[in-house]
Amino acid sequence: MIPRIAVSEASGAGELLVLGPSLGTSSILWDSTAAILRQHYRVVTWDLPGHGTSPAAREPFTVGEIALGLLDALGDERFRYAGVSLGGATGLELLLHAQERVDAAAVICSGAKIGTTEGWVERAITTRTLGTASLVGPSAGRWFAPGSIERHPDATGRLLHSLRDADDESYALCAEALATYDVRALLGNIEVPVLALWGEHDAVVGERESAEIAAGVRRGSSGKVAGAAHLPPVEQPEAVASRLTEFFEGVG
Repeated sequence: MIPRIAVSEASGAGELLVLGPSLGTSSILWDSTAAILRQHYRVVTWDLPGHGTSPAAREPFTVGEIALGLLDALGDERFRYAGVSLGGATGLELLLHAQERVDAAAVICSGAKIGTTEGWVERAITTRTLGTASLVGPSAGRWFAPGSIERHPDATGRLLHSLRDADDESYALCAEALATYDVRALLGNIEVPVLALWGEHDAVVGERESAEIAAGVRRGSSGKVAGAAHLPPVEQPEAVASRLTEFFEGVG
């Protein structure tokens, strides 16, 4: 099933840049970084099914179908793309389904495969049994590098609230989509320039997964975001905005 995806109104000036969230967060993940990027681009954000402003889902879907739902919501315009974790995986699926629509893509704290099938199935069971509120404590430890919560108390607090408020079934369906997600064998089909960034303290996905993407696509590069774990756009907004602007300008 292709889920319905809610996108924001474009704001800013320049070419269109679409920013994608990670599982359990919403478009507020990008608030601080997007404020900088709007100096150069027309920025659009989007939310996963049952997160933020996107409607809840009740039928299974794949990561590829999330990408198709996003394409439906965006219309026909070409764009540049950056996404975190599941949002980054969605970016790779965008390139596999419609790379003629995407000028360049940044994949942040993500991989061509993320985690294990068993781990995501267990996460889905936990969410259906105990709800997303049960994930807040463990997620805080995974999402943020030492000192990030103290540096950005309002933003990190809002993100943890967005996890608690996410629809339980939709979150579980996203986890099951990640359980079946694996595009490692397809990376060579991607000709669009791709930047793969990882967080210095990220225990979820790291340098290995980013290097795999950079080596697997036709025109790939990778790099580290210092002082960040799994959510660099909220932890290091200036650094992420700088890396993205440099990358997108470099590929024209």
